[in-house]
Amino acid sequence: MQYEGVLRKMQTEVGSPIQYYMTFENDFLNVNQVLNKTLKINFVKHQCLNCGNDRPIYRQGFCRTCFFEIPTAGDWIMRPELSTAHLNKEDRDLEYEKKVQLQPHIVYLANSSNIKVGVTRKTQVPTRWIDQGAHEAIEIVEVPNRYLAGITEVALKDHVGDKTAWRKMLTNSTKDENLIEWRDKLKPFIPKEAQEYFISSNSETHLDFPVLRYPEKVNSLNLSKTPNFEGVLKGIKGQYLIFEDNTVFNVRSNEGNFIRLGIL
Repeated sequence: MQYEGVLRKMQTEVGSPIQYYMTFENDFLNVNQVLNKTLKINFVKHQCLNCGNDRPIYRQGFCRTCFFEIPTAGDWIMRPELSTAHLNKEDRDLEYEKKVQLQPHIVYLANSSNIKVGVTRKTQVPTRWIDQGAHEAIEIVEVPNRYLAGITEVALKDHVGDKTAWRKMLTNSTKDENLIEWRDKLKPFIPKEAQEYFISSNSETHLDFPVLRYPEKVNSLNLSKTPNFEGVLKGIKGQYLIFEDNTVFNVRSNEGNFIRLGIL
């Protein structure tokens, strides 16, 4: 069985365990169904997710030119506190920025490798948590725009981390923290503009990933250095495929690479 196409982040469906799908232009694969099977990944070419040209991918699946020009790659994507649509101020495309920034956003706490704070659009719950490999998460603030979520995250980063240690997440070397206790502990540090949006009573969301065996250590597959790879799939967590030989493949960081995928 063979699939081919440009890589995009895997789509997910909440379940026990979570269901993962690789989507191509004319086909899709339920990745859970190929656990314990041998996968062959062959790099073919680059294909920018915006212009479609065969140019080296710079970031987020885009070539360098597109990354610095298109509205979907503005700085406010990675740094929500830089959002300006609420001021009617354009970064690259005000209409697009209003559409994305002026909608409900969630500030959350998650247990992935360790406790972390993060921001996502409300419509992306729990997808964002799944993509980060968080096995537990809780919403702590729901605000009406991205800017308020961003300044809240910045304030809370002084007291809790905002990064996932991906190696620990993939080896399941996690430290579980009580998210409800942390939610209440962090309340005084929420900026006054967002205090009224604090969520005082809710429970944790628990997520179950389809992993048959966690690796003891991880070796990351880089298609630029290793364009042809073959291995037995043992798990899926976050946006990573986990193989029997401790190789891990980050699908999301390889967006924009056109591959052939064989299943033996």
